[in-house]
Amino acid sequence: MTSAETTPRKPPARAAQPVPPLPGINRAAVLEEELKLPRAGIERTLELLAEGATIPFLARYRKEQTGGLDEVQLQAIKTRSEELAELESRRKTIVESIASQGMLTDELLGRLLGTLSKTELEDLYLPYKPKRRTKAMIARERGLEPLADLLWEQTDTLTGTRESVAAAFVSEEKEVPDVEAAWQGARDIVAERVSEQAEIRATLRAQALEQGVQRSAVVEDDKGADLNERLKYKDYFEFEEPVAKLPSHRILALRRGEKEGHLRIHSRWIATPLSDGCVGTW
Repeated sequence: MTSAETTPRKPPARAAQPVPPLPGINRAAVLEEELKLPRAGIERTLELLAEGATIPFLARYRKEQTGGLDEVQLQAIKTRSEELAELESRRKTIVESIASQGMLTDELLGRLLGTLSKTELEDLYLPYKPKRRTKAMIARERGLEPLADLLWEQTDTLTGTRESVAAAFVSEEKEVPDVEAAWQGARDIVAERVSEQAEIRATLRAQALEQGVQRSAVVEDDKGADLNERLKYKDYFEFEEPVAKLPSHRILALRRGEKEGHLRIHSRWIATPLSDGCVGTW
């Protein structure tokens, strides 16, 4: 890490802020860009859907109004429009939450308004999301954040040994009995900071989807299960496939088998490429 300033950190809590007015999402414009369909047809489709029309009805009886959009295109418009509506509602809730903590900066608001991905929205919210006490929270309460800052900044100008640098943070009163406990608390803080960075989460998610391998195995102690139900999943009793090539119907079957208690599912990632993909973040 070359600088603590290259990755935004959660600022200290302040007084609640007023919630700024939020512009709505222009769904027709977004759908035109994403789906590459005529704007007029999208707008009329949205109007008809709002009036209660169904996809089969539009595809069969309203082609002249939708510009000849077929059922697949109409469904894509409906699905993405609903996602955008949910995104807009969730974004409002998130902005209100962050503002109530007094932590809503212009930069953060711009990023929240700039994303059309619910996953990215949640990643941006993660550092500000109310959570149960974590190891990093406890370490901060014990006064170890300055030591974590030294790790984060990766400066090469530190003087003294590892023990002498951490010695100032040792305190029986604060439940930091020795230098190892001090460094562990500092590492907990750094680990939380890293895990809460939206850019890193996006990088790891993309690489996991590209390089990951999905595996499943039969639950050997599945006693009392109906044999016929169990055998429905025999193709997945010893299964492995790259995530990038995994079709949706197989994903659903794996999840169903796990939910019903017949399969044990886990994923494997190649650690080194995943780590290398994040090095340039700092």
